Amino acid sequence: MGASHPRWTAATLVVSAIAAVALSACASEQSAALPPARVGAATDDPARAEAAEAALAAYAGYLAAAEEAEHEADPQHPDLKKYLADPLLTRVRLAIRDTKEHGAMRTGSLISDPTVTEVNLDSVPATVVIQDCLDATNYQLVYVDDRDKVVPGTEVGRYLATATATRYDDGRWLISAGSSHPDQPC
Repeated sequence: MGASHPRWTAATLVVSAIAAVALSACASEQSAALPPARVGAATDDPARAEAAEAALAAYAGYLAAAEEAEHEADPQHPDLKKYLADPLLTRVRLAIRDTKEHGAMRTGSLISDPTVTEVNLDSVPATVVIQDCLDATNYQLVYVDDRDKVVPGTEVGRYLATATATRYDDGRWLISAGSSHPDQPC
């Protein structure tokens, strides 16, 4: 089956991994037991600390939801809307759909080590920037028909990723932007 698929590029993996991050995401075990995230940008200001914690919770939810959606090859997975907003929500869904249409899916899990780098409560809307060192060593893109076969050219190790959490009018923090930097190992 692998010969019938177009060659996968690193860009496809990147979109599928974080925009999709891969999110898209932390393993179900990992997401339940994430290491304590560092809040580097928060101060003694309780509002900033609360915003940072809420953003990190949204980010962890995003990674878990994206990972589950990628494992199921389900771009309409209901949990995606709980943690993501556009434009990232659309990017993640498109990446999952593209992967599915190419006869592939994700297996394994990402390992996440996020840090809040910026809290801006004065902007409208308020935002929090998160930097993460994602380890995608065991988060593999495989063929649906042969889950032991990794799609060639899609292997990635540890790399830097960034995400922006935005507070919406209803008070929810959602991840609205994200990018991966596979050329920047961490």
